[in-house]
Amino acid sequence: MNRLDRVTAILIQLQSKRVVKAQDIAERFNISLRTVYRDIRTLEEAGIPLVGETGIGYSIMDGYRLPPVMFTMDEATAFLTAEKLVEKLTDTSTDESFKSAMYKIKAVLRSTEKDYLETMDNHIEVLDNPYIPKERNTTNSLQPILKSISDKKVLNLHYFANHSQENTSRNIEPVGIFYSGSNWHLLAFCQLRNDYRDFRIDRIKQITSTPLPFKKEHPSLKSFLKQIAKEKELHPIILLVNKETMRYFGDQKYYNGFISQREVKDKIEMTFLTCTVEGFARWYMMFGDNAEIVSPDSLKKVVKQIANTIAKKQ
Repeated sequence: MNRLDRVTAILIQLQSKRVVKAQDIAERFNISLRTVYRDIRTLEEAGIPLVGETGIGYSIMDGYRLPPVMFTMDEATAFLTAEKLVEKLTDTSTDESFKSAMYKIKAVLRSTEKDYLETMDNHIEVLDNPYIPKERNTTNSLQPILKSISDKKVLNLHYFANHSQENTSRNIEPVGIFYSGSNWHLLAFCQLRNDYRDFRIDRIKQITSTPLPFKKEHPSLKSFLKQIAKEKELHPIILLVNKETMRYFGDQKYYNGFISQREVKDKIEMTFLTCTVEGFARWYMMFGDNAEIVSPDSLKKVVKQIANTIAKKQ
């Protein structure tokens, strides 16, 4: 990227947030802080009214208006791709909001770019995962949750708890949402349990906003996810698998913690990290006659126990 394009991109980045840190700019463009300061001076000399404070960041002075941002062809195509993902992976309300935003984006494109996107629309598609129920995300929960986080107002949930197979009603203080394992999750402080809980959003039966303010300040979602990752005990597993069996794994190997693989003579050595040895054992038994457990011994023990239990019932 040449300097003119970078300075223009920095200007657009400054418009995207109220305050932008110099370090964020440096990391985005892989440049030094000294170069960032020089580019900022260039913008100031061009008449852009910037406000900057040491240790805080830069912002554009309130009331200053810039002409509409023009998108490149690649950026417009990225929006189109995102629209396909939003349609399949979020709820109806979020999908409708994104489509509305896409109309506004297309409105500032040139005619040739609009024609290009109309053509590309027929060449990008996201297919439903056959293993995931089609009725997911029917409660339109994402937007009320995000508004609750913004307003710091309590939500009331009618929720189906899978572990107890019970429907419960509880007040929660949302911390954030994240997408994992083909499902959206809500991390929130549950006033019923007086602790933080992970709620599967597709198990929310009803969600209602309340005027009640949050009772406490909550750490960021990122800090929670980092802590969860540290606390989760992962078990390394190594298998030797017949080559012809590999084609049947598909995405299932990733759902079971696949890390890497390498050829060992006429077989494939596969390495996994899993948080549940028993769960992995049950998946392994689907192809166990064409694979060998190298380690750990605990996995071999669980497989034998399951096999013996099945044999006794025959």
